[in-house]
Amino acid sequence: MDLSDLVSRSGKTFINKNYFLIFEKSYGYLIILHQQFIIKSNKKMKKILAAILLSTNLLFAQTVAQKLDAATKKLLASSAAYSANLSLYVADESGNLVYEYQGNKGLSTASTQKIFTAACVIETLGKDYQYTTSASYTGTISGGVLDGNLVVYSTGDPSLGTWRFEAYKPENFLQKLVAAIKNKGISKISGNIIIDDSYFDFQNIPGGWPWNDMGNYYGAGVWGVNWRENQFDININGKDFKNFNIDLQKVHWVNELKTGGISDQSLIFTAPHSDVALINGMLPAGKTMTVSGATPNPPLQLAVEILQQCKDAGIDVSGKINTVSEMKIHGEKPSVFNKQTAFFDYKSPTLDKLVYWFFRKSVNLYGETFIKTLAKEKRNEGNFKAGVDFLQDFWKSKGINSAMINFADGSGLSPQNYVSARAEVQALLYAKKQSWFSAYYDGFPVHENGMKMKSGTMKDTKSFAGFHTSKSGKNFVFSIIINNYQGSNISDALLQVLKPLQ
Repeated sequence: MDLSDLVSRSGKTFINKNYFLIFEKSYGYLIILHQQFIIKSNKKMKKILAAILLSTNLLFAQTVAQKLDAATKKLLASSAAYSANLSLYVADESGNLVYEYQGNKGLSTASTQKIFTAACVIETLGKDYQYTTSASYTGTISGGVLDGNLVVYSTGDPSLGTWRFEAYKPENFLQKLVAAIKNKGISKISGNIIIDDSYFDFQNIPGGWPWNDMGNYYGAGVWGVNWRENQFDININGKDFKNFNIDLQKVHWVNELKTGGISDQSLIFTAPHSDVALINGMLPAGKTMTVSGATPNPPLQLAVEILQQCKDAGIDVSGKINTVSEMKIHGEKPSVFNKQTAFFDYKSPTLDKLVYWFFRKSVNLYGETFIKTLAKEKRNEGNFKAGVDFLQDFWKSKGINSAMINFADGSGLSPQNYVSARAEVQALLYAKKQSWFSAYYDGFPVHENGMKMKSGTMKDTKSFAGFHTSKSGKNFVFSIIINNYQGSNISDALLQVLKPLQ
């Protein structure tokens, strides 16, 4: 740095007529310089000053590293971390190492896995990418009668019928679809309402997802046609069901709830295409709470609501509702979408908007849909394996050692993801250099400690990854992952380690 630059960008105060007290804002150090030095300094003296600045910079970095090291050792010395495994990596914004502890160690990440999926899908498909849901028909239309089936098809839009966007709520889609049916001159459908959910393969859940996650809202599977984020809500008082937010189809409930405690400690167990759901655990007595589960058959649920919307609009439907998946299960020849008779297209919000909620509310459905979409668009396969392979290849091509990114899914719900803190920092640093970074960065939540970071949580597992500017103006990129921490204060424990960055 030039001496004049130092003086101009620093806070400086006269001690007396001969001396300046200079405070360098980025690193927080003080230098006292004689006025004659500033006026008459030659090249040799400037080199001396540069050396002073460099050594002071290193001293600052050492201080942060020493504090991180002390906090890490304190964490690992605690009884809750006796058998824990930790990976921690901190770099400055240029990628220079500040501190690491087992930075290359691959651990289960939980939801910080999402940082890889989001960056990959934005760069690969573009932030303006949109999903499309369409309608077509079989047979003929004459005299207001569709002598055939109404077929609704999607490219896997995970936000179809979501409540997160004002203009994309369930009623918006249903009203626009029915308006298009009427505009086509159809007042009666003599055939069936078919949901063609064949865009992706038949497997709805990634391999390795725990059974006690799959029936809950955060464990919803991916379908070619998703609806209401594949989630339903039950209002329950104590252990008694009061009502559902939707007319949930073909599900028989086994209720083993107990009352007690002050919070929701319930779990729902069910699976795609299942007609049985178990709910157990504990809910507070005398209090109505909303418990959310994963819809076993979202395409069928959409068909139910389309049928009702048609009836409400005066469109008579003579046939039944069905899905292509159901037809496959029963060995029937599926009635599929026909581009030649398509009359309705409905676009999703742009990809950057979906990524925002993917980060902010950690919507696992979005991540797994992104994985299948990458597979379909780039490998023409539409399955989890092809998508995860593409994700892995993408990050290998960016220079991350493949041993540090052993991916199993796109959301982090699988405990079979093994990723290192260093790999997460490398991914964040890569994203920071890209033109689409603002769309990526906006989604990161701001934690109560002021750090902008994605978190991840599973049983005895916690992770944080993100960006932070310290009070002294230093920019950090960091990741911390812990597995098998057997204490109730797991978040607080990791936040204490990160405190020196503030």
